[in-house]
Amino acid sequence: QVQLVESGGGLVQAGGSLRLSCRASADIFSGATMRWYREAPGSQRELVATITPSGGTYYPVSVKGRFTMSRDNARSTVYLQMYSLKPEDTAVYYCSSGTDWGQGTRVTVSS
Repeated sequence: QVQLVESGGGLVQAGGSLRLSCRASADIFSGATMRWYREAPGSQRELVATITPSGGTYYPVSVKGRFTMSRDNARSTVYLQMYSLKPEDTAVYYCSSGTDWGQGTRVTVSS
């Protein structure tokens, strides 16, 4: 049973924008701190955004000011709005509830 489903990845030119979505089943979304991670080829999985149940957010320096995470509790969905994308943002992006993971969505940023 699939519980986290990401979408919205694709190919974009450097400087462009993308919005990723992650729809969760209600039972794992309610009250959960949600996170977006990314994994580039040959690299470890990296945390890129966190959002608490009340909407508080955290970003690492590498994406702060360019990425914005939000959540729609009525739709059990989190979003990752990415601006000013760089080639180094190329990766597979995953959302997680802490115990569950999606299958990932690929983002490729061309220079």
